[in-house]
Amino acid sequence: MDRYKETKKAGLFGILGNLFLLIIKALIGFASNSQAMIADSANSAADIFASLMTFIGNKIASEPKDEGHNFGHGKAEYIFSFFISLSMIGVSIKLLINSIFSLINHSTLYFSWLLIIVCIITIIVKFSLYLYTKNLLKKYNNILIKSNMKDHRNDCIITAFTLISIIASNLSFFWLDGVVGLGISAWICYTGVLIFIESFNVLMDVSIDKNKADLIYNLSKNYKDIIRVENLYSTPIGYKYVVVFTILIDGNMSTFKSHEIADNLENDILNNIEQIDSVIIHVNPI
Repeated sequence: MDRYKETKKAGLFGILGNLFLLIIKALIGFASNSQAMIADSANSAADIFASLMTFIGNKIASEPKDEGHNFGHGKAEYIFSFFISLSMIGVSIKLLINSIFSLINHSTLYFSWLLIIVCIITIIVKFSLYLYTKNLLKKYNNILIKSNMKDHRNDCIITAFTLISIIASNLSFFWLDGVVGLGISAWICYTGVLIFIESFNVLMDVSIDKNKADLIYNLSKNYKDIIRVENLYSTPIGYKYVVVFTILIDGNMSTFKSHEIADNLENDILNNIEQIDSVIIHVNPI
């Protein structure tokens, strides 16, 4: 499927882009003895982890149904996005601690043209990856792509404010780096928590949303022989759902006719609600 092929490419591009940034940041960081740049190279290493999680999670999720996994492996997307959310929260905590330390100890961020060049390169690479994954997200509902997109966006913003802080340090605004760091760390943590909740909900088998449940009820009303729908249950199998419910039919109707109605309703639901993978309808004659 294109969905899995494109997610695989997004993971590979993320790994290559972040590996490139890790190398140049580490080289310039150690060459200039800049602790800030050395720390930023560690952040790129964490970004490689996020892209690697995307690649592995997508690989597992793309596996077809088998005897051991009757509904496929789609939940792998949410398991590995769960890991990415934890890494984002971890990075935000580290950035928060560094920012507080910087403010308390009045740490000085020294101006350097090398640091500015690396920041600009980082922004270009990360913004390109952000636009690429954002475009993919519009086509495919994939939480791994969403997690990577937000990770690239966060890095763009972090580096942009780091660049501003470096320039500001040349104007003696040394406190700006710590203050900006506090704001960014809180925002990254918030983003990580949102992805954490979305992943957690699917892994805990959250039901389909009310709008789609109402649409199922409305589609059933198109069949005059269906008296009512009862016991509608759903469970996620990745980004799609399995839906189970009961329809009440006149007991005098033939078995063939009642199951024909159920089959037609099943097709209507699958054709109208993209997020549903399978529909199981129990026919109850009354």
